[in-house]
Amino acid sequence: MSVAASHRRGTKGRRARMPRIALFGGTFDPIHDGHLAVARAALRRFHLDEIHFIPTGRPPHKHRRGMASYPHRLAMTALACAENPKFIASLAEAGADLSGREKFYSVDTVRRFCEKFPARRARLFFILGADQFLKINSWHESKTLLGLCDFIVASRPGFSMRALRAVIPPELLGRARTSRVSREKTSARAIPLLHTTIYLLDSVSSKVSATEVRRRLDRGQSIHGLVPPRVEEYIKKQALYR
Repeated sequence: MSVAASHRRGTKGRRARMPRIALFGGTFDPIHDGHLAVARAALRRFHLDEIHFIPTGRPPHKHRRGMASYPHRLAMTALACAENPKFIASLAEAGADLSGREKFYSVDTVRRFCEKFPARRARLFFILGADQFLKINSWHESKTLLGLCDFIVASRPGFSMRALRAVIPPELLGRARTSRVSREKTSARAIPLLHTTIYLLDSVSSKVSATEVRRRLDRGQSIHGLVPPRVEEYIKKQALYR
């Protein structure tokens, strides 16, 4: 049973807290401990009920030579998610034939989740790194995307809120819902938009990157401690990134 369904069942005779569901997309090539550190920090800070890890099918912005196939990236994501019952490996961008060969835009993926979890039934968040958010204006229908759900922007301590605000279209900045933002100032630094909020999660200190993991594998070096043990074993068995 999904979290949303269980919350609906528990509403008889009392007011249930609206479930909080986060979407965490990426190539996950491979998924590593840095991704999981972000997810765990977001889980704690925002009291999330589910985090859907969404391996991209055919990424619009990033397609490099030698990228692991979608089935491999999905399998590694599922193995990494097995450590936490609130982590879910999602097929949202697998495509009709589950091959992951279709091109998906984040705005369309979020729209589908909004249809599945309407605002009256769940609160949606979109997790991404600060480097990605700084390029948000190059994303397909970025203004629409920013209005669909709240954003959790993960960065290392010391990242400037001014940098985030600078890339947000001025017409999206709003003073509405400031009461909700003020209630959550103890949880995160926030920028209120007209219909959503941008939160900065600046407590993630992991320096692991997929590029470094692939580089080590290409050199025949150990990746122990950089990826979950199950993912490390899978990479070895499948001889990926060599």
